[in-house]
Amino acid sequence: MLIFAASDKGGAGRSVTSANLAYHRALSGDEVCYLDFDFGSPTASAVFDVPEARRAAEGSGLHAYLKGEVVDPARIDVWAETGHQALRDRPPRSGRLVLMPGDLSGGDFATTENDLRRCVDLLLKLHHEFDLILVDLRAGRSYAVDLALAATAQPEMRAVPSRWLVFHRWTRQHVAAAAHLVFGRYGLVAGGVARGHDEDALRGAIRFVRSAVSDPDAPLWSQVRPAQSAWMRVCDDGLDQLASEHGMGRSQVLGTVPFEPVLQWREQLITDEDVLGSRIADMTTWQALSDLADRLTDDRHWEPA
Repeated sequence: MLIFAASDKGGAGRSVTSANLAYHRALSGDEVCYLDFDFGSPTASAVFDVPEARRAAEGSGLHAYLKGEVVDPARIDVWAETGHQALRDRPPRSGRLVLMPGDLSGGDFATTENDLRRCVDLLLKLHHEFDLILVDLRAGRSYAVDLALAATAQPEMRAVPSRWLVFHRWTRQHVAAAAHLVFGRYGLVAGGVARGHDEDALRGAIRFVRSAVSDPDAPLWSQVRPAQSAWMRVCDDGLDQLASEHGMGRSQVLGTVPFEPVLQWREQLITDEDVLGSRIADMTTWQALSDLADRLTDDRHWEPA
């Protein structure tokens, strides 16, 4: 299955959350491949902590592949190459966790028919090799998003299940921006239909992920003043109403990731060592990521509202 990760704005938690989802699925035994299609700013290698392998792959990444400069894009075995000590000992019964990086020296680029064919060939090949392929797309209506919409609309891709996650922070600006990215005049739905997608099917393949959500009842906020707590609850209720008005109500939300300092300041994979050992990360974050990872392929969470 293909999972495309999109967001209208940078800083929405798209890359760090989708990398953690890939990690959780690999922990559960799935064979997982992560494609860094954030052309212009391919930074997934920092989340997986593979800087040396990333530098070694420069010139043979996804940019070079799509432009026809290499036959096959570079692959990084995260378990073997990561500098994250807690990840170096691959857990028993875990599946492969492979990163295909973009080229740091490559920027966003307009795609051609040849680029499209190479993209389709790659996705078909990976579909037969991996259980789950996560594609991290550049923020906004980028060339990467257009390429993904065009590739998945090709006749030979119709048998390959694909789904879209749209990430946004829990703020008024991010909610409105995410709605525009999906439902706007030039949004994902309109862009997909223009490229040959069935509108109902495409709408059904899109779900939202709320990130950095502050729960007024969480221990992190337990010491705030009563007036602040009441204000937070009013804001939270108002955002729920705004999301519903924009077609992003709870039935369209695949999951919510709580505000987590480790994700905000380090943008890293959260391991059980971070939760149970050093205790720098919260168990509620680990559970939210685990639940979200499970829902990626659970059809019950993708049924029409």
